[in-house]
Amino acid sequence: MTSRERMLTALDNKRPDRLPCQVHGWMHYYLQNFAHTFDWMEANEKYGFDHAIYVSPIYEFAEKDLKNWRFSRKELGKLDDGYNHYIDTIETPDGNLSAHLANNEFTGWDVSHWIKNWDDFKIWLKWRPIPIKSDFTAIQKAKDKLKDGGIIRVHPFSAGQGSPWQSLCMMMGTENAIMETFDNPDMVHNALKYILDGTLKVAEQWKNIPADMVETGGGAGSNTVISPDLYREFGLKYDQQQCKAFQSVGLKVVYHLCGGLMKMLDLVTQNGANGLETMTPQSMGGDCDLKKASAQVGDKLFFIGGFDQNAGFERGTPKRAKELVYECFEATKDHSGYIIAPSDHFFVGNEENLKAFCDAVKECVY
Repeated sequence: MTSRERMLTALDNKRPDRLPCQVHGWMHYYLQNFAHTFDWMEANEKYGFDHAIYVSPIYEFAEKDLKNWRFSRKELGKLDDGYNHYIDTIETPDGNLSAHLANNEFTGWDVSHWIKNWDDFKIWLKWRPIPIKSDFTAIQKAKDKLKDGGIIRVHPFSAGQGSPWQSLCMMMGTENAIMETFDNPDMVHNALKYILDGTLKVAEQWKNIPADMVETGGGAGSNTVISPDLYREFGLKYDQQQCKAFQSVGLKVVYHLCGGLMKMLDLVTQNGANGLETMTPQSMGGDCDLKKASAQVGDKLFFIGGFDQNAGFERGTPKRAKELVYECFEATKDHSGYIIAPSDHFFVGNEENLKAFCDAVKECVY
C-alpha cells in the first residue's frame, strides 16, 4: 500500500498492510534545532513518517464586516518574567475587545482572554465577521505535492478551536466557562449555539474540499477537565451537528481529547465522530488504557495517538521507542483502525529515536 492508502484504510476503521504513523504536528522549536527544516513534508520524509499535513481554507470576508472588526497588535517586548508579551485588540462600533498574550521559544499562551464578561460576548456576537467564501487553493496545492504520501487534515472555522465548548473555553478561560455553566447556563448555551452557527455556515462552503479529515473537540472536553455529565449538557448536541455537517461534505471527523478520555468513549461514539485522538497514556497525564479503549469502542472508532513521546522521543532511546511502538500495536491490532502518533507535541529528542519509531511501525504487519 501507499502511505495514503494505508492511512485512509485506518480512517475507515479497517486494517492496512501495516501500522501507519504520523506526527501530531511539528513544533517550530524541534524543526529549527533538530530537523533543520521548516517544511513538514521534508521532516516527515527525513525520519520516515507517513504524511499528515494540516492545511485549512483561506477565508474571504465582506469589506463592510471587516470595517467593523479592526485588529491591531501592540508589542510589549520582554517583561520581568523573561517572556515576550503583546496585547491584541479588536475595535468595533460598540467598543473594543482585547487579549493579553505571551510566548517563548517553545510555545505561546493567554495571559488574559478575549471575553471577560457577557457584555464582551455580545460585542463578539454582533460584530464578528463570518467568511463569505472558502478558498481551497492552499489545500489543493498541498495535496498535489503530497500525492500518495499521506492525508490532508483541516480545522473547522470556529471562534477558538475544534468544537463549540473548546472554543468558548479558549475565548473566556476554561475555569470561567465551567463556572458559567452553573451560574448562567442559558448564556452558555446561547454562546455555544452562536459559535456552532458560524461553523455550520462555513461548512456549507466546504463542498468539494480536497481534504480527508477534520479535527474537532479539544482538551477542554477531556474527563480530566470536565465531567461526562457536563459534556452531555454543553457539548454533545453541538458536536453531533458539527459531525453531520462535516461528514456531509465527505470528511472523516476525528475527535480530539488530549487528556482523560476513558469516561468519554461512549459519548464520542454518540457525538458521531469517526475517530478519536490523542489516546494520551497515564505517563503523559492522560488516562488512556489503549487496549481497554480498543476493546470497548474499537469497532466504532479509529484511533490516532497513544505513543508516549516523553519516554520514547524526548528522554528515550531507539530501543525504548521501538518497544513503545510494539506495545501500542499489540493493544489495538484486534479491534480498532489505528494510526500511531505521539500523544502530543514534542520539542526535543534524539533524531535516532524518531527513526527507530518509524522503523518499528514497518515491522507491525497486520
